[in-house]
Amino acid sequence: MSTDPRAVLTRPAPPPDLTVAYGDHPDQLVDLRRPAGDGPVRPLVAVLHGGFWRAEYDRAHTGPLAAALAGLGWPVAQLEYRRTGQPGGGWPGTLTDVLAGVAALPALAARALPGRVAAGPPLLLGHSAGGHLALYVAAHAPAAVAGVLALAPVADLAEAYRLDLDSGAVAALLGGGPTDHPDRYAAADPRTLVPLRPRTVIVHGLRDRQVPATVSRSFVTAARAAGSDVTLVELPECEHFGLIDPDSAAWPQVRAALQSLHKDQ
Repeated sequence: MSTDPRAVLTRPAPPPDLTVAYGDHPDQLVDLRRPAGDGPVRPLVAVLHGGFWRAEYDRAHTGPLAAALAGLGWPVAQLEYRRTGQPGGGWPGTLTDVLAGVAALPALAARALPGRVAAGPPLLLGHSAGGHLALYVAAHAPAAVAGVLALAPVADLAEAYRLDLDSGAVAALLGGGPTDHPDRYAAADPRTLVPLRPRTVIVHGLRDRQVPATVSRSFVTAARAAGSDVTLVELPECEHFGLIDPDSAAWPQVRAALQSLHKDQ
């Protein structure tokens, strides 16, 4: 096994069972995976990938995670969206794509995977920038979300801008800083969008160098003060990429966090 935690980003995974479109743009796509076995029908898990919203990173790197979840009996959708560095990406296209994609998922999955997906909205599983997007959708379209599992999310955009995470990633997404575009931050920053209605679990490694755990702590403090039902799980020995690696020591906690959201329904 590789000791490079980034190895999961390029690890081969089984291809999805099918790919469907939720819009007209080539990146408005969803990869769907059938759940293994013949166990009880579960809600769809919508995986929102990270990569600091940048075009260099697409949904392919969540293949190992998605395949592992399908192997555990979950129907899985890997949602793609336009990203910064692409025409239509950034503000507002990245955000509107994810809202539209999540809204379309129940009907798409019911048609594509008949009898294999529980009725109702999906659970959102987002990593890093995808964690931000999951929290954003939960804030703006709570009825479209059954619950949120955010893994090392960029949950406080103003703080992420101040920390200059990934060399200006937030500025690239929103076109500048909080003083340049206060309206955009007010609309897009989970830190200002609390309380969230959907039950939310955040898992963050304390060895994370890409998104410091303090970003999640800041969000959770604000969310709880506003009345959100949010749980923070901190993993002392985990860095950023172990959270999406089914071979990592963190995987059992990620799996348990997802299962806890299903039990809450």
